[in-house]
Amino acid sequence: MGGNGLHFRNSRQKSETGVVRISVFRGATNVTLDAKGRMAMPTRYRERIAARCDGQIVVTVDKDYCLLIYPLPDWEELERKLVRLPSMNKVARRILRIMVGYATEVDMDTNGRILLSHELRDFATLDQQAILLGQGNKFELWDEARWIEKRDAWLSEDEDVSLPAELESLSF
Repeated sequence: MGGNGLHFRNSRQKSETGVVRISVFRGATNVTLDAKGRMAMPTRYRERIAARCDGQIVVTVDKDYCLLIYPLPDWEELERKLVRLPSMNKVARRILRIMVGYATEVDMDTNGRILLSHELRDFATLDQQAILLGQGNKFELWDEARWIEKRDAWLSEDEDVSLPAELESLSF
């Protein structure tokens, strides 16, 4: 258990014993963007981000009109897969254009802040109040009002939606 009471698993970072670890990000946090578009990463993630990628982060867009925030090594792994998609496939080209086209490298400063470009903030209609959601190897950053609207709509959807086969055996 982490010092803040959150459980997390580390894999893909080499520890002193040679075990490879990766930080897993989870949880929802209200965050504020300042007038310059800077957002302070929650304190509980800063050490893991620094250890995982020395504060080097990639921010890109998602089709749900939120931003995706990846530690650089995780983004590079995804980017390699994206650029290998078949270029003659219209859907693959769209995904590549959007995700790689908007991908922006940012560095977390000594105060734990990242600067979000005007283009990224416009895409996600981010103003001041936002929600940062840990999603395992990445974060999603949502405009607070849009997140509440989407979350409530998803929670009220009909339960008869069929699950992908990979999820049918899960129990929670």
